[in-house]
Amino acid sequence: MAYVQRYGRAARWFHAVVYVTVLVLLTTGWWFVVDRYRHPLLGPDGSVHEITGYVLIGAVAAYVVARARAVVAFAGESVEYRRGDGRWLAAWPQATLTGRFPHHEGRYDPGQRLANLVMVSTLALLALTGLGMIYLPLGPVSLFAAWLHRWTTFLVTPVIVGHIIVASGVLPGYRGVWRSIHLGGRLPRAVARRLWPAWLDAHDRVP
Repeated sequence: MAYVQRYGRAARWFHAVVYVTVLVLLTTGWWFVVDRYRHPLLGPDGSVHEITGYVLIGAVAAYVVARARAVVAFAGESVEYRRGDGRWLAAWPQATLTGRFPHHEGRYDPGQRLANLVMVSTLALLALTGLGMIYLPLGPVSLFAAWLHRWTTFLVTPVIVGHIIVASGVLPGYRGVWRSIHLGGRLPRAVARRLWPAWLDAHDRVP
């Protein structure tokens, strides 16, 4: 079976750090909501949540500095809108089961681009409001930051859960996709052709 390299080592490790820290943050954050701070889930939950938040912010800052060109390319691709995006999104629910995705251009499909924008913007907002809750003096601004932090968590959770379902490859249309970002980052060419045909063509043209 022929394979193609989708993501490099730096991107795969960064992705691993992000998803581990985000899962810890979501778990502890939702425990605050469900338990109303009565019973610590992982010892001092507040400290675990806060320290993990610092780790995530530090990892993102380090990656932005070390891989600035890749970050700019990611941002540029994510904000692009192309003709046919609406048609692709309309066909997406059925395609997740059949694997018959409409053709699209670029490294990311329209659904990925939309998810990228939502996840990056909401995680950035969570980071900023989290820092505000820690460092701002108690008052209307810090209380608003706490309120916004809570509701942004409600917004981003289903997006992240959906991302995990898609990226895990449990849906027939996305079978095999998990290989692109895990282990060696190599996935079968047939999977790449099904999901990112234009990217695969561009990849093959590079000497």
